[in-house]
Amino acid sequence: MNPIRAIGASSFDLLQSAGRLAIFAVRGVTAAVTPPFFGRQLVRQLYAIGYFSLPVVGLTAVFTGAALALNIYTGGARFNAEQIMPQIVALGITRELGPVLAALMLAGRVSAAIAAEIGAMRATEQIDALQTLSTDPYRYLIGPRLTAGVLTLPLLTLTGDIIGIAGGWLVAVASLKFNGTIYIANTWNFLQPWDVISGLVKSAVFGFIVALMGCYHGFNSHGGARGVGRATTNAVVSAAVLVFATDYIMTSLLR
Repeated sequence: MNPIRAIGASSFDLLQSAGRLAIFAVRGVTAAVTPPFFGRQLVRQLYAIGYFSLPVVGLTAVFTGAALALNIYTGGARFNAEQIMPQIVALGITRELGPVLAALMLAGRVSAAIAAEIGAMRATEQIDALQTLSTDPYRYLIGPRLTAGVLTLPLLTLTGDIIGIAGGWLVAVASLKFNGTIYIANTWNFLQPWDVISGLVKSAVFGFIVALMGCYHGFNSHGGARGVGRATTNAVVSAAVLVFATDYIMTSLLR
């Protein structure tokens, strides 16, 4: 095949996919913010996306904070600057690691689950049945999941920030012989409100991306069980890549 033709075809396919995703996102957001609302579905998704993701986010945060404290202490000791470790741990977790790691955990757990659930409904024609019953699948399936993703990930991130800083404090006090009271005072005095707020703003966007990727790939899956598996894989990969790309853009804008 002509290489120029191949590049053009690939570019055209990419633009088509981006257009389909944009149209899907607009329809999903419209369904999420306009009545009628399905409150029971929203509550169910708040539990599934938020509450049941708390253990994995908490464990990830505490070990990340502990490992970050050890590495920053080792690097700072080479310049006799190990005392800045509490401030750097707090800043790194609240602005960057907390939102990104929470989003990645949800990409692996929630985005895959959403894609598998909606993909199975597509394979068993349950989505067609909803349309037959005059129920808009965007309002019943997509809207509540997008809303739950936007609402719950900032709360998970805030919890992960606290747990991650506590993990760094625990290592600093138990292993590195820091004074616990001074560690907390340094952290409290150094952090600015914008450090936390910027991380929560990122988390809301990441939550939307994670839920959107799961819904999009599940809703557009085809090919039976194999198609559901493919949709699940694509949802996780695309959510993770978009989280990293969006993180760079938002870090540039919110610094």
